Amino acid sequence: MSRRSRRHHAPAFKAKVALAAIKCEMTLAQLAEHFDVHPNQITQWKSQLQEAAAEVFSPGGGNRTNEPAVDVKTLHAKIGELTLENDFLEGALSKAGLLSAKR
Repeated sequence: MSRRSRRHHAPAFKAKVALAAIKCEMTLAQLAEHFDVHPNQITQWKSQLQEAAAEVFSPGGGNRTNEPAVDVKTLHAKIGELTLENDFLEGALSKAGLLSAKR
């Protein structure tokens, strides 16, 4: 028996399956066969949808604008700082003979 490789489902597909499970027009086994997913996975997606449904009607309407903005300048400065440190340490280790040429 060969194992099936891990599948990654799109959020839209998960929502579609979860909504079908909530409607209860088909049994869980029928849904699993129809969408080719395990019944436990359908149950999990259904519970996730039910838990997150209240967020849609909360103030802000489910928009994800509460995420902090990324400061690109700070990140570029940190990258530059770390690059300088790596170059300095590489040079110091090379002079001391502790850095192998193979890497």
